Amino acid sequence: MHEIIDSHCHLDLPAFDPDRDEVIARAREAGVIAFVVPGTTAGGWEKLLRITADSDCLYPALGLHPYFMEAHRAEDLTTLAALCRERRPVAIGEIGLDFQLEKFDAGAQEALLKAQLRLAAELDLPVILHVRKAHDAMLKALRQSGVKGGICHAFNGSLQQAQQYMKLGFLFGFGGMLTYPNARRLQRLARELPLDHIVLETDAPDMAGALHHGERNSPEYLPEVLDALTRLREEPAAGVARQTTENVRRLLKLT
Repeated sequence: MHEIIDSHCHLDLPAFDPDRDEVIARAREAGVIAFVVPGTTAGGWEKLLRITADSDCLYPALGLHPYFMEAHRAEDLTTLAALCRERRPVAIGEIGLDFQLEKFDAGAQEALLKAQLRLAAELDLPVILHVRKAHDAMLKALRQSGVKGGICHAFNGSLQQAQQYMKLGFLFGFGGMLTYPNARRLQRLARELPLDHIVLETDAPDMAGALHHGERNSPEYLPEVLDALTRLREEPAAGVARQTTENVRRLLKLT
């Protein structure tokens, strides 16, 4: 068993209300020593902060996710700034751009993103990014932001785009999708990117791996992502676990 960190899981969501403590216990028994829990809407922040405050292994991030644009209000940014100053989350996130949605307002998404990037730069916090079909726009916004790095969650861009993110101090999250045999493009990226820029994640309760397709995803399945990454890179599991864990600790300043 190897010690690893789930750099992105939504343990605050209702899917885990019936058995949250049991899920965390099983994950810890499987070697998952810490969990980063990103926020997505203002309505969920207090619950997220309450759950993480009661734990010695759950770390909160706070953000306004582009998928939920209709839920966000202008005053949410003021609340976010106040909470971040008071509670000091490990990152601003989950934030980003999603141009894959059936209907989206790119201008509104970019305005929300840039406001949160300004806050992250002001507070010297990293960011956790959600990006779909929008890497060039995201890279442009990051270059103008002064943000000192973060994690590209569920990265699905090109190697060339990854190299640009790396210059800006970003790591790349790989999760259950890596375990599907037909995910060849993603697997190639996982082989080619430097190990010191890779972190493990589940995105639980979503994005379950091949062994749990159609089920609720869970942080306890993170060792399966480690196994897939280890096989793809043909490197010892102990070294991959150690480096990916150190990557998260270094970026998010986890204690």
